[in-house]
Amino acid sequence: MAREVEGYIRQLTNYIKKNISKGYTPESLKWALINQGYSRLEVVRAIELANKELSLEAPKFVEKPIIKIESEPEMTKVEKLSLWQKIRELFS
Repeated sequence: MAREVEGYIRQLTNYIKKNISKGYTPESLKWALINQGYSRLEVVRAIELANKELSLEAPKFVEKPIIKIESEPEMTKVEKLSLWQKIRELFS
């Protein structure tokens, strides 16, 4: 009996995957199947399984990081001096 249910859900899953690839939404397929007399619980299980399988089949997009190299502006002669040297320069 359990194998029959698994086979039944597998058929629903394949049907859902095929129709998602045609452009139907999972929600519209869910209500169409329920309105045709399919069990709500089995339809929901089949949709979850279809979504899981489709996500595994989807290509993986790996975005490369953008590396920005910023250099600090060069310091002027006054900026390079220590605080005491700057004070001394002010009064000299």
